[in-house]
Amino acid sequence: MSEFFCREDETIEDLQLNGLRLIQKKQGFRFGMDTVLLADFARIRPTDTVADFGTGTGILPFLLHGRKKGAYYYAIERLPEMAEMAGRSIRLNHLQDRIQLICEDVRTLSGQIPERSLDAVICNPPYGLPGHTLHNPDLLRNAARHQEENTLDAFICQARNLLKGKGKLILVYPAAQMLQLMTRLQKFRIEPKRFRLVYPFMDHPANLVLVEAVKDAKPLLHPMPPLILYEADGRLTKELRSVYHMAEQTKVCHSETLPHPPGIIKPSGGDIPGLHKEEKP
Repeated sequence: MSEFFCREDETIEDLQLNGLRLIQKKQGFRFGMDTVLLADFARIRPTDTVADFGTGTGILPFLLHGRKKGAYYYAIERLPEMAEMAGRSIRLNHLQDRIQLICEDVRTLSGQIPERSLDAVICNPPYGLPGHTLHNPDLLRNAARHQEENTLDAFICQARNLLKGKGKLILVYPAAQMLQLMTRLQKFRIEPKRFRLVYPFMDHPANLVLVEAVKDAKPLLHPMPPLILYEADGRLTKELRSVYHMAEQTKVCHSETLPHPPGIIKPSGGDIPGLHKEEKP
């Protein structure tokens, strides 16, 4: 059965979450730790209707479903190749009645989602700013990493149109651009309410921020405790292990024998680990 869903240049990943599986490319765009942290951070009720802006492989709806966050999901992806692959993952997991795939640009959605109908929008947007980052010749990688002009404003504006009153917009973004993000949210009257900074190591600067903003809310920002990813010796921190639901596994085996969770890059001496938009197996 798996062979029917998976092509020669693809692999089926066990998400280690309630039996869910995900089709990804063997080489190229693969979901990263930022996506897993976002799904864990999101406060979404089991009855909520949720849209994922730029779903890519469809990973966020699967992670939310596996955590019982949300009842129905719109997975929006503008690249036909990515959308087709996400659709096969949806069928592989028999979630056609829970996840509706829409192959369209978020900025030009044409009525598939009724206005003011969503309880939450979740988004792991491209981080690269126009004119500031080198473009990748690989189309899928480039789309995942680089914003086009006014991408962020367009996403936030569309979220405002689709969210109910007091609906939530939940994002992950580079910590260095946190001020710009919050300023843009306020521009569209979606008030930042809760944020959490993510640090690769305790003695390193933060490089990600997780933000929850609420439509038409009053200004009052609630900082959360910092999230540290790695111990000084490179081991995953206890909290990161809990994000990946690894705690119960340690009761029966040592951490050295655990499978490396999908979406994590082991730390090394170069770039900050585990926070890339795409990862190689």
